[in-house]
Amino acid sequence: MVNPFVLVSPASRGLSLALTQQLLKSTKYPVYATHRSKSADEVKERILKPLGDVDEKRLHLLTLDLNHEDSIQDAAKELSQKLPKDSFLHTAFLTGGVLHPEKQPSDLSLEDITSTFHINVISHLLQIKHFSQFLPTQQHKNDLEGPAKWVHVTARVGSISDNERGGWYSYRSSKAALNQVIKTFDLQLKMKKSPAISVGVHPGTVKTDLSKGYWTSTPKDKLFEPEYAAECLVNVVMGLKEEQRGRVWDWQGKEIHP
Repeated sequence: MVNPFVLVSPASRGLSLALTQQLLKSTKYPVYATHRSKSADEVKERILKPLGDVDEKRLHLLTLDLNHEDSIQDAAKELSQKLPKDSFLHTAFLTGGVLHPEKQPSDLSLEDITSTFHINVISHLLQIKHFSQFLPTQQHKNDLEGPAKWVHVTARVGSISDNERGGWYSYRSSKAALNQVIKTFDLQLKMKKSPAISVGVHPGTVKTDLSKGYWTSTPKDKLFEPEYAAECLVNVVMGLKEEQRGRVWDWQGKEIHP
């Protein structure tokens, strides 16, 4: 008997919390969710409390700090120990992101640039390194209705062709780099003939702490509650076909070009 599962990392607040809740509501799979600072019991309660009759045994917590590779590696080891025999990763959402809004070159600081690239790019690379081992192999192909999905939450502002306003130097650049990571990893999966695809998703402007400074300047019909954005993204991801691999898709299922 095979045991597909879902991973959300990190998963404890904002869009990532809503994605975790949406996956618990809309799928039957066990969900492994990572968190950093709070206790596992507290995070678990926060995730489960609004969900009603969802089986709490489907939710499993892993401690993971995106700033440290040792922590990512330890979380992957813990996951390996917790998984039942013949488990494979059905869907993974890698959600880590940080924004320092530089409007002009004088706003740039080395500390903020380093933080941005570490969370927005390096942590994603390290999670590929340590968690992609759980993706299905050819022997699981018949157990999947479509390809397994390895998903990075990116942003429209990572598109160079779409950049008409400038600003946000390190955020734009880090998301463009992440989009390259997505494509490169997808080519690796394709070369290895893995029944999995790597894609990026753009949730729109979501009402979270990351975008708090822009709530008032964003049109109301373009500012999404996390629950709505999560539902849209999960629906888009679950419907992706193999031929849509290696690209970035927004919450409407429309492609964002590099």
